[in-house]
Amino acid sequence: MPELPDITVYAECIERNFGGTRLHGVRLSSPFLVRTHTPSISELQGKCLLAVRRIGKRIALGFGENAAEVSTWCVIHLMIAGRLHQRPAGTRLVPRRGLLGLDFQNRTLELTEAGTQRRASVHVFRSWSDALSLDRRGVEPLLCSYEEFEQAVRRENHTLKRVLCDPALISGVGNAYSDEILFWSELSPVMRSQSLSAEQVQRLFVATRHTLKAWTNLVRGQLKDGFLEHVTAFRPEMAVHGRYKLPCTQCGTRIARIVYATNETNYCPRCQTGGKLLADRALSRLLRGDWPKHIDEWEERGPALHSS
Repeated sequence: MPELPDITVYAECIERNFGGTRLHGVRLSSPFLVRTHTPSISELQGKCLLAVRRIGKRIALGFGENAAEVSTWCVIHLMIAGRLHQRPAGTRLVPRRGLLGLDFQNRTLELTEAGTQRRASVHVFRSWSDALSLDRRGVEPLLCSYEEFEQAVRRENHTLKRVLCDPALISGVGNAYSDEILFWSELSPVMRSQSLSAEQVQRLFVATRHTLKAWTNLVRGQLKDGFLEHVTAFRPEMAVHGRYKLPCTQCGTRIARIVYATNETNYCPRCQTGGKLLADRALSRLLRGDWPKHIDEWEERGPALHSS
């Protein structure tokens, strides 16, 4: 799922390439994409794009009749498989994947979604306050103070992985960047938030801001023809996310993981958990009593366990 760095750069690209121009047409191939009925998405036609903002992991497009006032907000949530593309004006929507085309004067903004599950959504509102009804009100990690961040982290006693991914606590962070944040803060993903020391919260705060800023800048440098076209949760520059069984960039230990439902958490056992292997539901259930408890035992048992 596109997270804060990706959504930020998407918003910048849209504002730079489409801002101030008039929307001539709306093409909708899936009626299930739009989750609101009033106002209709067709009411955006003829209006100018005047503002682009981020609401958590959503992109809000503000349209109005003139440059002085936004009268309608179109809020896009890409979910896991949704992506945005800049096309030449009037380009045919991609078969089966193209869900929405916003046709401006010289370019088309297309929303596509891979796979068969249609989770991406569009909401249309008449006011910014209505659009903010979608905001889960977590703190903005790049704007909040340390005190606000600490309060959000300690508000509920959850694992750090869950805290970072909860939009009601921290805005804009998901599965991929939470792995990176926890790695650079040298904290276990299953550590309880209310058990953190002041020094550990400080490390988490610094790592969160540094990671999100660094990745926003890196994503900005990957534009193609002035638009962000390659958004993925698995990037070669990442330290742990998507690097299961590959060597840690800092200590060389094989990256481990915790699998749950359709997601997984990647971490370095030596850098983050003091050498302790966290129980992976799928693999530990299979191995039962043979599941190693420490990274040294894991390494000693060699290829048979590493290839599992």
